[in-house]
Amino acid sequence: MKPRVIELLLVTTAPVMVLAARGIPDVWLILGTLAGGALSAGSANAFNMYIDRDIDMLMARTKGRPIVTGEITPRAALVFAVTIGLASLVVLAIVANLLAAALSLAAILFYVFVYTLLLKRRTEQNIVWGGIAGCFPVLIGWAAVTGEISFTPWILFVVVFLWTPAHYWPLSLRYADDYAAASVPMLSVLRPKVAVGLQVTLYAWATVVASLVLIPVAPMGTVYTVVAVLAGGWFLVETHLLYSRSLAGRDSNAMRVFHASNTYLTALFIAVAIDPLVALR
Repeated sequence: MKPRVIELLLVTTAPVMVLAARGIPDVWLILGTLAGGALSAGSANAFNMYIDRDIDMLMARTKGRPIVTGEITPRAALVFAVTIGLASLVVLAIVANLLAAALSLAAILFYVFVYTLLLKRRTEQNIVWGGIAGCFPVLIGWAAVTGEISFTPWILFVVVFLWTPAHYWPLSLRYADDYAAASVPMLSVLRPKVAVGLQVTLYAWATVVASLVLIPVAPMGTVYTVVAVLAGGWFLVETHLLYSRSLAGRDSNAMRVFHASNTYLTALFIAVAIDPLVALR
């Protein structure tokens, strides 16, 4: 299920629910939505491991996964993926609403068919468009509270969409040899480090700008504004340092940017949750 990946996805779900409610939603709604979202993401990840088991065995980063090592059979993994995927739909339909369940299904199908089967092994833009699947938790959280999708969650959808390449391409720099061994056309395999560093920096700028658009639209208050500016500025500095190190032919220290991107997104969405609560006082 890739629990650490799921954790990051859920970080974007709960804060959006608070923003949608402009307060704390029903606790059972929050817990149910998070549980359904975790099952949905876990299902997509399990399908991914089932489909990619042939290349996972070729990469040092993934050769310890349970299907590759034989701890779990491919058939058992497939049954597990289908089961928890269906469970996610049931949970979200009961606890939240049919719209949230439908969005969960869309996320699973997009990750499996568009990213894993269509894009991952064919284009260097795989993570850009495939990353759309990771944006769905924002919409699911909003739909669970309001029963509809307005313009506000779409802005946060775009933020996560633009953040994904800036987050993942530094990781792909670290494991470029792995992807090359498995013939996966990641940007870091097909382009020099300087080109990757430039793309990471450009996407980071786009992410920060998109995050600021939320301020007049939502509208957001002081807490979110300060965090978006300060955390965004720090994120930009880190990506510019990566690009500068790549230009100088030095070690890009890509994992520093990868971890910085996690911290940035977490801080931003915590601010999304805190801001409306502070405004209520």
